[in-house]
Amino acid sequence: MTIIDIDFGRLYREHALAAARTPKPATAWDARASEMQHRGRQSRYAEAFIARMDLTGAATLLDVGCGPGTIGLPLAARLERVYGLDYSSAMLDALRANAAERGLANIEAIHRAWEDDWSDVPVCDIVVASRSTNVQDMTAALVKLDSKARRRVYLTHRVGDRPFDGGAIEAVGRKLLPPPDYIYIVNILHGMGIHPRLDYIESEYRLAPPADFEELARRIAWSLGELTREELARLRAWYDRSPPGAGETGAPMRWAFISWEKL
Repeated sequence: MTIIDIDFGRLYREHALAAARTPKPATAWDARASEMQHRGRQSRYAEAFIARMDLTGAATLLDVGCGPGTIGLPLAARLERVYGLDYSSAMLDALRANAAERGLANIEAIHRAWEDDWSDVPVCDIVVASRSTNVQDMTAALVKLDSKARRRVYLTHRVGDRPFDGGAIEAVGRKLLPPPDYIYIVNILHGMGIHPRLDYIESEYRLAPPADFEELARRIAWSLGELTREELARLRAWYDRSPPGAGETGAPMRWAFISWEKL
């Protein structure tokens, strides 16, 4: 067997299924929209993402998984039109509110999921997908991104797996297979005849301690899904033993910045 014989798209799907990290429903992000509405401002990650982009000859941009507009809004003054696509209606409300606050009239929101029909999504000069590629079928997602780009595509995806609240997750007792990381994307694109550029963005890793046990339990449920009574009991015991105000710090998180030009 050689690398040519490997179906990386199928391997990604099998890995994602085995890792049991299904994408969050839109309602989960709806619940976080107000908290995230202004979080992206003065973001070093966003600045690093935008600094790596080439807007030469571009008038339109499609921001897939746009959230409150962390990438698309800072670019809007340099473009004729920015389309923000997200499956969370509350995130799109936050996008509109942020655009209005900035006095931007060239922002259009599109309520759509990765799995939906994109036939009416406009083709744009540039397509971005910033930290929004947690999908079950990466090949289908990449085909969609490429099909909607006239000039360039930019995306970021996690390097490895470094879960927040790692000590608490370990205390719960679940064994987690890391989800498929960026290297699948590079290999799937190669199979599509696309030779992407690869760079990395580092963002500070710092997690404020939870205000109380209930907040911690919500965090862990966000990562793992619903906890059993026994898991909650183990988490409670760990929390009661932990030093007050203990938070997690460590080496920066790394994101693979993957881009390609349309031929």
